[in-house]
Amino acid sequence: MRILVVSDVHGNRAALEAIDEPHDVCFCLGDLVDYGPEPAACIRWAMTHADYSVRGNHDHGVAQEVPVRGEVGFRYLTRATRPDQWDALDAEERKYLLQLPVTQRVTLGDRRFLLVHATPRDPLDEYLLRDEAAWARRLESVDADIICVGHTHMQFKLKVGDKLVVNPGSVGLPRDGDPRAAYAVIEDGRVELKRIPYPVEETVAAIQASPWPDRARTMLTHVVRTGRLPQPSDPSADEED
Repeated sequence: MRILVVSDVHGNRAALEAIDEPHDVCFCLGDLVDYGPEPAACIRWAMTHADYSVRGNHDHGVAQEVPVRGEVGFRYLTRATRPDQWDALDAEERKYLLQLPVTQRVTLGDRRFLLVHATPRDPLDEYLLRDEAAWARRLESVDADIICVGHTHMQFKLKVGDKLVVNPGSVGLPRDGDPRAAYAVIEDGRVELKRIPYPVEETVAAIQASPWPDRARTMLTHVVRTGRLPQPSDPSADEED
């Protein structure tokens, strides 16, 4: 059984469509929308290709029209891009986003999987990196062999007792300095963390054609090209970032 695991697509269609990985089952761990310029295409991809999907905090925010305030970093980018996300979707795509579950339990063969966007304790919002002690506390009452999570945009796999935590990283908006699309493949209990180049300038062109403020377009262009937010010393940044 070969499982493709994707997360944090964030409206980056070109990055998502570059993944051409043979698989039997696909897990999608949320955040199909916000930031990127093509949320509808990414939702359609998930509707067609993902066998099991969960809701991310950005999926929830767009579906529930949650307002965002902030002038710094990704919070600013969320505020700048979210107003257009819902309007970009048709009725079927909106319904899909609204009905995404917060968690999914899946048994494939003799392995039990738990799918959440963030952590089992807080499936939407808790931000937890590769910290074995912290994950051990989160997994004390979790009845699963492999826990698949996203949210941090950082790839890792972590053995915690008899459990395995897998974060495939971000398909559409990596934050680790590597702009290539990130994902994971799980096969017979073995995990491979993978990266793949994609036509970044295709995404940049879509960003530049968006109705968003110049600052948001400049910041997002920097992130998709570099895998990082611009720093204050960069020409594409300002003192708030």
